Amino acid sequence: MNAPSTPTKQQLKRWRKYLAAERAEAAVYRDLASRRSGEEKAILLALADAEGRHEQHWVDLLGSQQGRPLRSDWRTRFLGLLARRFGGVFVLALAQRAEARSDYDDNVDATPGMAADERIHGEVVRALAARGRQRLSGTFRAAVFGMNDGLVSNLALVLGVAGAGLPQHVILLTGVAGLLAGALSMGAGEYVSVRSQRELLDASSPDDQARASIPDLDVNANELALVYRARGMSQDEAEAHAREVLAGGAATGAVPLTSDAQEAVGSAWHAAGSSFLFFSSGAIIPILPFMFGLGGVAALIISLVLVGVALVITGAIVGLLSGASPFKRALRQLAIGYGAAAVTYLLGLLFGVSTA
Repeated sequence: MNAPSTPTKQQLKRWRKYLAAERAEAAVYRDLASRRSGEEKAILLALADAEGRHEQHWVDLLGSQQGRPLRSDWRTRFLGLLARRFGGVFVLALAQRAEARSDYDDNVDATPGMAADERIHGEVVRALAARGRQRLSGTFRAAVFGMNDGLVSNLALVLGVAGAGLPQHVILLTGVAGLLAGALSMGAGEYVSVRSQRELLDASSPDDQARASIPDLDVNANELALVYRARGMSQDEAEAHAREVLAGGAATGAVPLTSDAQEAVGSAWHAAGSSFLFFSSGAIIPILPFMFGLGGVAALIISLVLVGVALVITGAIVGLLSGASPFKRALRQLAIGYGAAAVTYLLGLLFGVSTA
């Protein structure tokens, strides 16, 4: 695209802004690449080079009128700070949202190729972020759900008994009991879940004695092909694979019956301990004011504020990792938590009035 002979001040200002943004985004990708190795490092450096091509477009438009380098918008600066200090999936999730905000589609000064590049960049970053999400999905799920359950359930319990007009020491005792009961229940449930999953996987795993017997099978009459058919192969595929295995088994002694990857479910005790701790860390927050001797309306307000802050943080983290709006996810988490607490408080009020 050719620049007009005499660009207006508004055009120059806009082009300088885009130039600053492209330079900042390229720096973010280089900072992220510095914290990675192998294929991910190469991909991030390639993205930085692509942003450099976009930067050159605005340099060409501005020519000798680039002026003093401008600062990029606060989102990109914040993203750069996180990339330099931390890296990780959170920064990639933010970068994914940043690419999605590109307005090159409606920008008469940008080329169609640049708009297409930004969409593809978003998909590249989405794929990189998906790798990180997959690596931490189990731990993240346990942390978010465990803490959120502790926050909401114990806040609702505390407000319910407070609404019923019970004294401060009873509210505190109820909160502590709710923390222990909920944490133990979460831990036990997670232990049973993971343990049961491991037992199901073990029951589906090939028998070691069956593996060892492969070299002794009769080549002309054996049921090895039936094993592969039972695992989903067609008859022709199963028979061909059985012949290959038997041919290899004669030379190597033992050949695995299957190459299916076993699902990594982790330790049942580790899962139970994590769930116990995550639930406890959330459930203790609503009772902190009562533990420090506060009571009445002041304690309830402080409890609501503390839980609200925690709910907003967990909701924002969920939003970041899912590539959605952190603000909307934080509000949703807050509304759900406060909604549950309001219902139990009203029920407590009704119960207190009816027994007065």
